[in-house]
Amino acid sequence: MMNEKLQAAFNDQINKELYSEYLYLAMKIYFLEQNLNGFANWFDVQVQEERAHAMGLFNYLNDREGTLKLEAIDKPVVEGNTPVTIFEQVLKHEKFVTERISALMDVADEAHDRAALSFLDWYIKEQVEEEATASTILGTLRLIGDDKKGLLMLDRELAARTFTAPTIG
Repeated sequence: MMNEKLQAAFNDQINKELYSEYLYLAMKIYFLEQNLNGFANWFDVQVQEERAHAMGLFNYLNDREGTLKLEAIDKPVVEGNTPVTIFEQVLKHEKFVTERISALMDVADEAHDRAALSFLDWYIKEQVEEEATASTILGTLRLIGDDKKGLLMLDRELAARTFTAPTIG
């Protein structure tokens, strides 16, 4: 059975992942309102990924016979009103999630729970990818500036993104 402090940390991270899902859904709304359906699609895939991340943690805790506790999910706050400011928030949020996963790993390390550390390694690698993707899109948006044609080209590119269920752990 899993250490109580580690169970609490897993439950907290499940909540953080569900908040991420909710936040990205709110950001999708912004892009739908701007008629940037490719960006909306990108966020739709993010929503699905965050749900998969939460369920990966959920299922792992359940498999370890841990106690699952769902808490209220905070209302998402979307900061900014341009694609650049939205993606600045995305990058900031992904860095926050990376910090939280690292903190969860610290608790697993303190508990000497090697199975949890091994499982969480996937999440650390995923966060490197998440931050890099957000940073790349943000950099592209900054290059585009006020060029509407460039924005529409990026929108078309983001429309091609599809969700592939991750193999977690």
